[in-house]
Amino acid sequence: MSEPPRGFPEDEFATRTARAQTRMADAGLAGLLLMTEPEVRYFSGFHTLFWQSPTRPWFLFVPATGKPIAIIPEIGAALMRTTWIDDIRTWSAPAPADDGISLLIDLLTPFARGSASIGVMKGHETMLRMPLGDYERLLAALPGLHISDATGIIRSLRMVKSEREIKKIAHICAIGSRTFAKVPDLAHEGLPMEALFRAFRREALAQGADDVPYLVGGADQGGYHDVISPPSPRPLSRGDILMLDTGATLDGYFCDFDRNWAVGHADDLSRRAYDVLWRATEAGINAARPGITCRDLFRAMQSVIAEMDDQGGDVGRLGHGLGIQLTEWPSHAAFDDTVLQENMVLTLEPSLGYGDGRIMVHEENIVVRAGGAELLTTRAPQELPVI
Repeated sequence: MSEPPRGFPEDEFATRTARAQTRMADAGLAGLLLMTEPEVRYFSGFHTLFWQSPTRPWFLFVPATGKPIAIIPEIGAALMRTTWIDDIRTWSAPAPADDGISLLIDLLTPFARGSASIGVMKGHETMLRMPLGDYERLLAALPGLHISDATGIIRSLRMVKSEREIKKIAHICAIGSRTFAKVPDLAHEGLPMEALFRAFRREALAQGADDVPYLVGGADQGGYHDVISPPSPRPLSRGDILMLDTGATLDGYFCDFDRNWAVGHADDLSRRAYDVLWRATEAGINAARPGITCRDLFRAMQSVIAEMDDQGGDVGRLGHGLGIQLTEWPSHAAFDDTVLQENMVLTLEPSLGYGDGRIMVHEENIVVRAGGAELLTTRAPQELPVI
């Protein structure tokens, strides 16, 4: 599989913006004020790791017509000029007394005078990436402006991927799959987990990943007890069940899946747990098609998990969306009635508890097509592999 081109052509962003503007018109919104990295990147193509610094706020305004407007620190102007954005307004930052607030007030004052409504993201899995005090100052300076929740608009756009996005995700999933295939050559009895983490990261980079910002795992006798731990100096031992879960990236898009192995020997209970999870994942793959809900998908996997764990997995959900972020909307959970659509990219992540406080998790990445699920990851072996 050849690596897809970096970035996107202008028409990708023009299409995203036009679709947002159609939804804005339906909702009676004069614009969207976006402040978080995924949304700014989604509409502009502005891609930088500088978001790791919390010192400076960044803003993108999507008007009812025309291109988005960037209001950003001067340090980002040169990079923003390489995107399709033409109107770039900057200030010298950091400036705690006025970090872009005056520029935002200048932009939004005409809307406030007309008692217009603009959208910001207020819902679940969103955040305000500016000081709360600055946000309050902004609203106080614009008394006629109405603020509506635009989470539904952004969610409806980002959940359904373009073919260009899917190609990037497919490529990083292939890189992740090749990296996992190398684990039996990297892992052995006596190897500290922290050394395995470093070796895995090196291998993923050698396979073509840009970065491995997310790598967690666990290993213990006959199972593991959590799935979000950082590496430890504990050496792998015969009888351990090892899990690694990676979120590697390519051009700003994630894969997110895990794999399980037994070290030296697999006990019968762990073999059974692995079999149940493999079949639960298969049930999810077979169920995932346009028109069903995330609740339906959750129940398809949960019904298999119940063979061994009547709690149906106790991590809150059995998968989620995937793309610019490691986890995106929707959630495969009993509370989520989102209807699956063609070109949604999802993780299927059934989990169960077994034995004395042990757990096991299995995960694959798929894209929903008209005829059903298409695997983006190389399917895990049907039986628990032994290193």
